[in-house]
Amino acid sequence: MPLIYLKNKHNGITYVYESENYWDKTKKQSRSRRICIGKLDPLSGELIPSRRLATPSVKPGPVSATESKRLFAGATWLLSAIGEKLGITADLKQCFPKQYKQLLSIAYYLILEDHNPLIRFSKWAMTHQHPYGKDIPSQRSSDFFASITEEARERFFRLQGKRRAEQEYWAYDTTSLSSYSEGLRQVKYGMNKEHDPLPQMNLALLFGEQSNLPFYYRKLPGNISDVQTVKNLLADMDFFSYKKIKLVMDRGFYSEANINAMYQHHLKFLIGAKVTLKYVQAELMAAKPELQKWENFDPDHNLYAYSKTITWKYTQQRPYKGDVLEEERRAYLHLYFNKEKETEDASRLNRLLTKLKTELESGKRDPAHEKSYAKYFEVTTTPKRGTVVKPKQEAIDAAIRNYGYFALLSNEIKDPIEALDVYRNKDLIEKAFGNLKERLNFRRMEVSSERSLDGKLFVEFVALIFLSYIKKVMQDKKLFQRYTMQGLLDELDVIECYERSGHDLRFGEITKRQLEIYEALEIAPPTSL
Repeated sequence: MPLIYLKNKHNGITYVYESENYWDKTKKQSRSRRICIGKLDPLSGELIPSRRLATPSVKPGPVSATESKRLFAGATWLLSAIGEKLGITADLKQCFPKQYKQLLSIAYYLILEDHNPLIRFSKWAMTHQHPYGKDIPSQRSSDFFASITEEARERFFRLQGKRRAEQEYWAYDTTSLSSYSEGLRQVKYGMNKEHDPLPQMNLALLFGEQSNLPFYYRKLPGNISDVQTVKNLLADMDFFSYKKIKLVMDRGFYSEANINAMYQHHLKFLIGAKVTLKYVQAELMAAKPELQKWENFDPDHNLYAYSKTITWKYTQQRPYKGDVLEEERRAYLHLYFNKEKETEDASRLNRLLTKLKTELESGKRDPAHEKSYAKYFEVTTTPKRGTVVKPKQEAIDAAIRNYGYFALLSNEIKDPIEALDVYRNKDLIEKAFGNLKERLNFRRMEVSSERSLDGKLFVEFVALIFLSYIKKVMQDKKLFQRYTMQGLLDELDVIECYERSGHDLRFGEITKRQLEIYEALEIAPPTSL
């Protein structure tokens, strides 16, 4: 239901109402009814639920059951404890006071039942203890997804963003999600990053590099390129009032307009830059003799690294003044050379040139290679000699000249190795996309309506926060040497709890190995009263 915000003129308090439309049979016209669900905090702007909607405080720990059951509870206990620790449960409860338990239960299912479709939730719910405690049939889950509002999602993003460390860099990237549906408005044919022939929707994700936790996403039309998304990202950052923002992005997001926009918004950034850019090429040619000196070699990364302070020519269109502001900004250009990468790049080019030449001489041209044909070869055809393919050596030499080199641009990080470590750490976002597509079974969307898609995607995102936390702790504690993630969750999932009418919840025996897992994950094991 849509939310309505009304400010009381007498006390200055903004009250929040849920508005519901209905048909008045007597007056034969459409009417609406409003229910007050709370008020806005004057300082934070967050919703303070009405007392009648607030869940009564209860003593922590097991509670009395109303019927006798034996359920698996060790893994769901872990997820509930993580939800409390990260503030996920509290934020969901504030944003979805009537729905958060259903949302958490579906998220738990997606995490614990690897690759299983949601239609099997009923079977899982019968054997596991979970927040909602009841079945959510397939049709009801679709209705539930459609009931998740944009306003509530935005409040959750704002709350989660405030829990992240402001000093950390935020990795930003996009991925493509394929779909069989032709009814979704943002599903379009575009540059599919996984070469899937289906139409797609793109998903942008923002990820904390120190916390290793996602806290914002946005879906995009499938035919939108990465470089076009940055402007809206910056607008969203302003909307959510995120402060001291630091972004790290790959070179797919690089453009002069985007760099100027980040300067204009006073953001710190680290971004990949193509070495073929005119100013990068000029600095690289001048720095090559210095760059490949032994003193600039870093043995830990097996490459040469060199930094140069440069002047960025900043421009800003000012429609309100009818002019263009032109100023100079300081930036740091980091240049790198990797001998192994140079060899790999040269080998790849040789294989490509051989393939292109064979295609041209045989007459079996590939339409996808037309630009490469024109770039690297001159093709002539005569009645006597047939097709003659001659390489353009100047173009080949120009390509070889840059092999093994790459560049990063920042307006904050001065040290090239520090910049490289921060940039490479953004790979965690690729792993998060892998979790979303593979483990959470969202590689190909199987929803038919926009509202169901929005709701399901949000639940998948919540599940991704839990998975990201577990993965980070497992890496920090070296648990991957002994378990896969599924193996660790399965180890805890066999712990049973017993619900008997009129008695408190009681947990079964917990092995030493299971206790060690809880301890490593910094979660107190379940106990019985």
